[in-house]
Amino acid sequence: MPLTKKAPLLFLIFLFIFNFIFYFACRPAVRWHDLSLLFFDTICDVKIYGKEEEFTSAVTTIRNIFTRTENLFSPGAEAYSSEEVRQLFRLARKIYLDSEGAFDLTVGILTEIWGFRSKSYRVPQREEISRALNFVGLEKIVEREGRLVVPEGVIIDWGGIAKGWALDQAFQALKKEGISRGFINAGGDLICFGKNPDNQAWRIGIKHPRESGFLGILEISDLAVATSGDYQRYFEIKGVRYHHIFDPRTGFPARGKQSVTVIGPQATICDALATALFVLKDASKLLSLYPDYGAIIVDDHGSLSFAGKTFPFIPLK
Repeated sequence: MPLTKKAPLLFLIFLFIFNFIFYFACRPAVRWHDLSLLFFDTICDVKIYGKEEEFTSAVTTIRNIFTRTENLFSPGAEAYSSEEVRQLFRLARKIYLDSEGAFDLTVGILTEIWGFRSKSYRVPQREEISRALNFVGLEKIVEREGRLVVPEGVIIDWGGIAKGWALDQAFQALKKEGISRGFINAGGDLICFGKNPDNQAWRIGIKHPRESGFLGILEISDLAVATSGDYQRYFEIKGVRYHHIFDPRTGFPARGKQSVTVIGPQATICDALATALFVLKDASKLLSLYPDYGAIIVDDHGSLSFAGKTFPFIPLK
């Protein structure tokens, strides 16, 4: 073929290669992005797969949701006419009833008298605890004319459910933005969706309640995890550990367990169930009402057990 006839073909090939390289060189890179935020008095780790602008938008969304959560549910907040507060109260009331009172928002007064709110830790006298129990019991709070009516002396503590709610809100918002792979960890309560950076299920380490390192590894996707443990906030007097997870029936820290980890589709429910199961002696009755959820339980002797739905778990110790 004469050179003059080859020229148009060579030009077309060159143009195709140039456009191919230009397209992929200029197309925004889709990759994993990482960032740590400070909310809920803890470090929140965010890992998102997407373009740079998608990640920037996702982080803004998460910041806005977490900020609103703090404004609505932090100690002392009284946004009792907010629809979000009333919705979360209704879910909390359901779990309160399902758990026969083991999960109770009104333990706030116990948090105060034991010094966990002020960090001036103390063991109250039994008479003081008995008086405080007069203000414990979620049935004392009612919803009337579009707002919660909270009697004087009753203190709401959203700490056992609000972080889970924030994670669920963030997850739903990111889905609407088209984010399909990611991980948000808010101080041990987390939600993971899609595949991890190795294109596998997410590997989630469950902290050992008494030793450094992990108790085991969960392998999950599109699920939430929440843990309640006696090692998270506690003080010791004469060798006795007093932690922040109270039995609403006695006014004392719940006994019999070192940690409870709950796995399931909604972080809000995982969060509340972890608290309730830490208080309850028998996990099976409550989890029978939530068949999509399972628990990993470490008792006060360090023995490991499982309840409810099972998920892939690799013990390490």
